[in-house]
Amino acid sequence: MKHVARKRFGQNFLTDKLVLDNIIDAIGPEKGQAMVEIGPGLAAMTALLLKRLDHMHVVELDRDLVARLENNFPREKLTIHSGDALKFDYGQIPVPEGQKLRVVGNLPYNISSPLLFHLAEFAHLIEDQHFMLQKEVVERMVAAPGSKVYGRLSVMLQWRYDMSLMFIVPPTAFDPPPQVESAIVRMVPTARKLACDGPTLEAVVMKAFSQRRKVIRNCVAGMFTEAQLIEAGIDPSTRPETVSLEQYVALSNLLKQPA
Repeated sequence: MKHVARKRFGQNFLTDKLVLDNIIDAIGPEKGQAMVEIGPGLAAMTALLLKRLDHMHVVELDRDLVARLENNFPREKLTIHSGDALKFDYGQIPVPEGQKLRVVGNLPYNISSPLLFHLAEFAHLIEDQHFMLQKEVVERMVAAPGSKVYGRLSVMLQWRYDMSLMFIVPPTAFDPPPQVESAIVRMVPTARKLACDGPTLEAVVMKAFSQRRKVIRNCVAGMFTEAQLIEAGIDPSTRPETVSLEQYVALSNLLKQPA
């Protein structure tokens, strides 16, 4: 029985065999590794991954798709977690000693940003992440200071990950085809994460980008003085999208200093 894609779940199923093969090659799964796929859908990628893995986990919200997965894959090959990826505890997945978890998925566009932030809480347990996302979102994730799309998502994710846009995927690779292009992003938790309090950095970045057309001095007024901006190496007359991750971290650390 054909499964009809559900708009409320943001379902667009990847069907292009060449694109699927390219994604699997980019991921490079190997036997013995612990891997979880978010939103396996009709399991096109799941089936290819399981050709190279002994076993894997999937997180799926759609109960009809869960039933399909249960019918199509033996339990010794696939562990199915029926639930919301936004609330799932990725730390519960067993990982062989000395290894970390690998995460993959064609992420629903309507929850991509909150899901990325939820996964960031588990970055210390993760080896790498490979995701299909809306191209515009990936471009924001990997944007450098000075780019028009550099913002909160860029800073907060670059604080935790080294990221790269792997390749573009056209709408024709999906059923139904989305209205936008997609892209594959590789995310590797950084080994040189700058020392900083995460919630403080988040508060600073949100404040800075709340009025991105204004200069940074005005954006963070009431949180930082002009002297503090200069102390962090920031020109008070510059705009928030030109301020580097290192400078935002420096600002955050000033805020956490005892009075």
